[in-house]
Amino acid sequence: MTIHPSAEVSANVTMGDGTRVWHQVQIRERASLGRNCIIGKGTYIDFDVQIGDNVKIQNGCFVYHGCTLEDGVFVGPGVIFTNDKFPRAINPDGSLKTDSDWQVGPTRVCYGASIGAGAIVLPDVTIGRFAVVGSGAVVSKNVVDYGIVQGVPARLVGFACVCGQKLVGATADRHTACPACARGYTIAAGQCTPFA
Repeated sequence: MTIHPSAEVSANVTMGDGTRVWHQVQIRERASLGRNCIIGKGTYIDFDVQIGDNVKIQNGCFVYHGCTLEDGVFVGPGVIFTNDKFPRAINPDGSLKTDSDWQVGPTRVCYGASIGAGAIVLPDVTIGRFAVVGSGAVVSKNVVDYGIVQGVPARLVGFACVCGQKLVGATADRHTACPACARGYTIAAGQCTPFA
């Protein structure tokens, strides 16, 4: 593993072989990073965050407590994963909120999914396997496996192959093939399933 001298990594972070942490990264206590990850300049990883193997996080991302990134996830520059559905600095009596005064809204990004630059992912969201979140999207609801979402709020606009290419329309039998690699899929009822 490689940690740039300007990075601040807590002593009780778990990090796998081959992981690289670049300039001015902060990784808080009890975070866990798998093997062969790349953590880009200026990224913040909060306490207890779970990151799998072969994850690439570009520059300037914020990955807050309650977030899990499974193996093979790509996170573009400037992405923010939030964790509080009802943010307030103070309680109704005016006292400053503490960790015990709110509940974390968990976020999970599943195997192989990609999050585009500048996207914001709200709490209590799961982004499915090999899904693609467009740049600048605000994700407030779950994203299906292989789904492509764009916009504010993010809406399903299509489906992606595992290679990253957008799938074209399905035939009458609901089958389609990737225009780049020819992998086959069935698209029906808002879901996409690869051929067995």
